Amino acid sequence: MPRTVIRGARYPGDIAFEGGIITELGVVDRKDSDVELRYDDVIITPGLINTHHHLYQWMTRGIATGCNLFEWLQTLYPVWKKMNVEDVFSAALVGLAELALSGCTTAFDHHYVVPDGDDSVFDAIVDAAKLVGIRIFLSRGSMDLGEAKGGLPPDNLVEERDSILASTERIISNHHDGKMVNVVVAPCSPFSVTEGLMIESASLARKHGLRLHTHLCETIDEQEHCIERFGKRPAEQLFEWGWTGDDVWFAHGIHFSEKEITLLGQQGTGVAHCPSSNARLAAGMCPVSDLLQANVPVGLGVDGVASNEVGGLFPELRQALYTARLREMRPDALMPRDVLYLGTSGGAKCLGASKSGELAVGFNADFAVWDVPDLAGVRDPISGLVLGPDRKVLDLFVGGKQVAKDGELLGFSLSDAHKSLSKRSKRLWE
Repeated sequence: MPRTVIRGARYPGDIAFEGGIITELGVVDRKDSDVELRYDDVIITPGLINTHHHLYQWMTRGIATGCNLFEWLQTLYPVWKKMNVEDVFSAALVGLAELALSGCTTAFDHHYVVPDGDDSVFDAIVDAAKLVGIRIFLSRGSMDLGEAKGGLPPDNLVEERDSILASTERIISNHHDGKMVNVVVAPCSPFSVTEGLMIESASLARKHGLRLHTHLCETIDEQEHCIERFGKRPAEQLFEWGWTGDDVWFAHGIHFSEKEITLLGQQGTGVAHCPSSNARLAAGMCPVSDLLQANVPVGLGVDGVASNEVGGLFPELRQALYTARLREMRPDALMPRDVLYLGTSGGAKCLGASKSGELAVGFNADFAVWDVPDLAGVRDPISGLVLGPDRKVLDLFVGGKQVAKDGELLGFSLSDAHKSLSKRSKRLWE
């Protein structure tokens, strides 16, 4: 297979890759056998990495727009109960496509809604990821604590623990390859899952060498729920259940104490920062600078588009920068290169994707090509990219394979996928 060389980028210069891996950077000498791709006025960044998402929520955008998290969930649970496998596929296809066009080459999907226990929804998500062509970290999410037992979700939307664990084993066996599809064990949250499921999920994940994920410390309501139920703060309770270590990352992490942040850093436990969703639900502002100072891995997440109707990862770069500066009232709280790091290398650390997140020799040839003629006079191209207008990628490469060209995905029509999703979404409200 011939080597491919990308030339003409303002940043970072030439990139050569072969067999899906970056082999040279900077000034790359020509070989007669090279396949060359030439660009003008582009910036190339590592592919963005989304560390927290709920793809199925493309079915239910623009609902409960004035609610806090618990009110929002209680509004949407009955609607999500109506979804079928084809709905999940349709939502995942659109969601992953929109992520790809926003520069994302790796996406984590936290799927925990399994109507009637039909776990073929997870097969559908994998099928959608393969069609789009990006790397998927797929959670076998779960809820087993319904209202009758003190949980938040309705009883008809939760599953039995044994069924969840057996299903998780099946998903791992059928789909985990450690490359394009990576399975994650991910009970939903402290207010929707039993103690037994949290403990057994951790054991199952570690038996297979997989990662663990859940929502944690997102809202004050969650904190009060855990104190009432367990007599402990949410993080304290999860730490007691064994949910610490460099194989764990949490979504949101807004309301950690200083002591908890220190422990996260010592254990190498990560946090997915979802600034737009946090603002939409008035959950609070994640203490990103404090987490980074404590050596906590921090990545960026879109979260579901029922709480972030944009659905792309690129806007989260700027939103993360603005949120940190507002929280700390300090104009250098986060800089453009800091948030690009969160969206790439930081995300890779959360996911344990050791060969992703950097433009470096030996790393995956996962990168986004940004057409930026409007930044021709900007001195620092990264600052211009991050602080400039929202934009779609020109081209996108995943493992050296081109999955988007001239701002369009290769292999299927996103317009048609949106039309199909729209029809399906309307059905949920009939």
